[in-house]
Amino acid sequence: MSLSREDLQNLRKSYKLGELSEHHCAPTPKMQFEAWFQETLKSEIDEPNAFILSTIKNGHPSARVVLFKGFQDEGPVFYSNYESPKGQQLAATPFASATFLWLPLERQVRIEGRVEKVSAALSDEYFATRPRGSQIGAAASPQGQVVSSREDLEKKFAEIESRYPEGTPIPRPSNWGGFAIIPTVWEFWQGRRNRLHDRVRYSLKNGVWIKERLAP
Repeated sequence: MSLSREDLQNLRKSYKLGELSEHHCAPTPKMQFEAWFQETLKSEIDEPNAFILSTIKNGHPSARVVLFKGFQDEGPVFYSNYESPKGQQLAATPFASATFLWLPLERQVRIEGRVEKVSAALSDEYFATRPRGSQIGAAASPQGQVVSSREDLEKKFAEIESRYPEGTPIPRPSNWGGFAIIPTVWEFWQGRRNRLHDRVRYSLKNGVWIKERLAP
């Protein structure tokens, strides 16, 4: 069954759950994000910490979904293989944007900024909290690279698993760790009726966060 233009044109939803005023937003975007994120957790949305990470690849955008795992100062942190495509892209062009979409709450948050690696100590600390299988998977997978088969991946996984018997600490691979986005812009979006959505942007100017309302 083919998808018609009419099918797409009729996909509409009226947003009516909330509102957002620049006058009532928190003084800093991190505080506003934390307040919204707490509400998202209470709503029991699936994968509330998932966001779209957009990077630059040879002058063109490249995007994928990653998981928010905390803050370093004002910046959201995520983890990856440093030799993965996104790791290489961030090494070449250390700027990115993040987009959180919480549709059940009719909300979106966008973040733009410079990207830097977090400390080895923070990466070690987070890696130690991961499930054993996830630790082994991080060591076994050449993330984003071409592999000959699933069987080869599972063989590599089994080799590492046998190298570290149950109860033996698994060291963090040197090519795996965290990145932090150091924000210069945050935008909070709340769906409203008639497509007159609320959009509040925080821009960092001379070390001070400036709040502005944007047209939808």
